[in-house]
Amino acid sequence: MSAISIHDDHHHDHPTGIKRWLSTTNHKDLGTLYMSAALIFFFVGGAMALTFRAELFQPGLQFLNPALFNQLVTVHALVMVFAAAMPVATGFNNYLIPLMIGAPDMALPRVNNWGFWILPLSAVLLVSGFILTLFGIGDGAPGGGWTNHNISLSMQGGIGTDMLIVVVHLLGISSVTGAINVIVTVLNMRAPGMTLMKMPLFVWSWLVTSVLVIIVMPVFSAAVTMLLTDRHFGTNFFNAAGGGDPVLWQHVFWFFGHPEVYIVLLPAWGIIPNILATFTNKPVYGYKMQVFGFWGIGILGHIVWAHHMLTSGMPLEAELYFMYATMSISIPTGVLAFCWVGQVWKGAMTFETPMLFALAFVFQFGWGGVTGLIMPDIAVNAQYHNTYVVVPHFHYTFLGGAIFAFMAAGYYYLPKFTGHMYDEKLSKVHFWLSAIGFNMTFIPQFFLGFAGMPRHYADYPLQFADFNMLSSTFAYVYGLSQLIFAYIVIKCVREGRKVSDKVWDDHNPEGLEWTLPSPPPYHTFDHPPVIK
Repeated sequence: MSAISIHDDHHHDHPTGIKRWLSTTNHKDLGTLYMSAALIFFFVGGAMALTFRAELFQPGLQFLNPALFNQLVTVHALVMVFAAAMPVATGFNNYLIPLMIGAPDMALPRVNNWGFWILPLSAVLLVSGFILTLFGIGDGAPGGGWTNHNISLSMQGGIGTDMLIVVVHLLGISSVTGAINVIVTVLNMRAPGMTLMKMPLFVWSWLVTSVLVIIVMPVFSAAVTMLLTDRHFGTNFFNAAGGGDPVLWQHVFWFFGHPEVYIVLLPAWGIIPNILATFTNKPVYGYKMQVFGFWGIGILGHIVWAHHMLTSGMPLEAELYFMYATMSISIPTGVLAFCWVGQVWKGAMTFETPMLFALAFVFQFGWGGVTGLIMPDIAVNAQYHNTYVVVPHFHYTFLGGAIFAFMAAGYYYLPKFTGHMYDEKLSKVHFWLSAIGFNMTFIPQFFLGFAGMPRHYADYPLQFADFNMLSSTFAYVYGLSQLIFAYIVIKCVREGRKVSDKVWDDHNPEGLEWTLPSPPPYHTFDHPPVIK
């Protein structure tokens, strides 16, 4: 695909100062705000993780009581999923989708602004349980885990649980309106000549993601509304003492929770192929198969939710169905993985920092995927359910997969966003500390799980001490190394070698975004480009 790009070579007038960032409807500004907020909350959630990993460094209770420990674990997970991983994906979608399809902006810019400002409010409410305890109000944040499976804790929880319910509704509004915005933009604002099968894979991934969001977020909102009425209005949806069914919560939550995994991962899967293509100097491999893979995963993701519930007492027929249905997702996921491997096979690879993070993503997500393939096996799940085996599994998919992919995308597009090249030597230090720190944090946790250590426990027997000490030590290596990334980003915004429009001139990256100046003008594509 080639394009004749028509754009203004100068920056139009636009608001400046604080007013610009508060009232902006520009997709690049909102993308920047989303990514900046995600980085801040990434550090907030990471600080919580380092706090409870310090507690787990050795047996016994050193710093945290069990209630506070579980609150930190719960809010860490919620912040990382809803205030870090999802917003960084949304930030890239806001910034890049209009540039990739030749649109002047998102279709619903005011809704876009509103959707962002719900995010920081929600994040503050999410951690407000900790803040209110400083004033003697409430008993802290929610502590039932991010899945809230311990429904009795949620029934008895204080104001922190109510705040969580409010947060889910706010984030549901933000996510659904944002998803509608993406769908309307992609279907109605593509440049002339850009058919659906000429769209970049990142745009395709977000189209599928948006459909998932619209289907599952209202279900989660309904679930927490039922929890709210159980807590305060005398209903008994989940309260066993009143005739309710606590397992109903698991069904309703996981109908949202499993597609939520793909809501975070699909944008990562969409952005990685272009990075691999650029640094292997090959066209994107298996484009159509990857598009079909996205839709296959999106469809199958809705019918496999109860593989998280194989120990909850379901009939054997239901367990067998969910086991085989879950394993079937490995087919479209395997298609994506083979396309990534095919992309690098016999490619003229170079190893700039985006490529290093992209290759680490392929390896680490593959590891997470393989462990995910065995977990729905009924016999295996009975052994490892709610043990530490589960913790590294989902961290290899979420952190080793999604976050490493967005780190790759960050380094890939940072020069385009800022007009400056980042510090390549320092960024490689960041990569190696991140890769070593991440893997050495979570590989020991597999062995803890195999040995039978349960998760969500603040204390443990002496037999688990060595692996916990190793895991906690490298958690700090990984966590503190992210300060290097923050420094690199700030330095790149302020200074650095000027880059060309294409940025990666030796590799000739494909896409309309590379036809624009670096950084792109405030307003782009006032006249749509023509795709040939």
